[in-house]
Amino acid sequence: MAALAGPAGLRAFRTKVPGWLPRGPWAPLAAGFCSRGPARAERPEPGPRPTSVRQRDGIRSIVLSHPKRRNALSLAMLKSLQSDILHEAESEDLKVIIISAEGPVFSSGHDLKELTDEQGPAYHAEVFQTCSEVMMQIQSHPVPVIAMVNGLATAAGCQLVASCDIAVASDKSSFATPGVNIGLFCSTPGVALGRAVPRKVALEMLFTGEPITAQEALLHGLLSRVVPEEQLEEETMRIATKIASLSRPVVSLGKAAFYKQLPQDLRIAYHLTCQTMVDNVALRDGQEGIKAFIQKRKPIWSH
Repeated sequence: MAALAGPAGLRAFRTKVPGWLPRGPWAPLAAGFCSRGPARAERPEPGPRPTSVRQRDGIRSIVLSHPKRRNALSLAMLKSLQSDILHEAESEDLKVIIISAEGPVFSSGHDLKELTDEQGPAYHAEVFQTCSEVMMQIQSHPVPVIAMVNGLATAAGCQLVASCDIAVASDKSSFATPGVNIGLFCSTPGVALGRAVPRKVALEMLFTGEPITAQEALLHGLLSRVVPEEQLEEETMRIATKIASLSRPVVSLGKAAFYKQLPQDLRIAYHLTCQTMVDNVALRDGQEGIKAFIQKRKPIWSH
C-alpha cells in the first residue's frame, strides 16, 4: 500500500498499528486447504520473511517486501505469500485480502537464479507447482483478493495480478510477459493471462514480450480500475472497505459460484447459479438482507 512504500513505514506499522498477525517466521500450511491439490508443507530456507502482513477491520494487507530483488517470486517468496493467504482463511474476522508491494516493481516474476541447471528439474518443478498452487488458492479462497499495483508487473508477477479477483493499478504501472525474450516462454503466466484478457491480446504479449500500459491493461480486462498514483491506496481501500462491510457468507458463496459457472455452457451455468440463489436465500444473512430491505432499515450481518 502507498503508506507502506518503504521499510521504515512497514516497521512503524508493525510497532504502532494493532492487528499485525502474530506469526512465526514460517507458518506451516494445512494440507489441501483452499487448494485443488494437496498443499505441501515444506519450508523455505530460514531467513527474513519476504512478505509482511497486517490485518485490521476485516482487511488483510499482504506486502511483497523484497524490493532489492524486484519482489521476485522466489520459492521463499511464494511460500511466504501462500502462508499469508491461507492463514486462518476460514476466520469470520477476515473479509478481504489486498496484495501490494514495496518499491517500483510489483513483481518481476520468477527468480531466474533458481531456474539454472544447477538446481535441477525437481527443484524447478517445485517452483512452478508452488506458484500454480498460489494462483489457484487465490481463486478458491473464500474471500475476495485484490491486487494493488504501483509499478511493473512481469511474467509470474503479471500472472499474480491476473489471478486476483480485483486489480487496481496506478497510471504509472505496466504489465508484460517477456519470458520469450530470454528463451523461457511464459506458459504458466499465460494460463491466468489468457483467462483475463482476449486471446489475441494475450498471445501478442506472450509472443513479443512487449509491455502494455495500465490504460491498455484496463481496456483489455487485466485491471478493474486505474487511478493516479497518489490515489491508489485510497481507491483500493475504498473497495476493500466496501467488501468488508458486507456479509462474508454471502460474498464467499457468490465468489465460489461465479468461478464454478464460468467454464460451463449457458444451461449448466444457469442450473448451478439457480441452486446457488436458493442456497443464498436460505442463509441467515440472505433472509436478514431481504427483511431489512422490506423494512427499510440497514441489515445486521452475522459476520
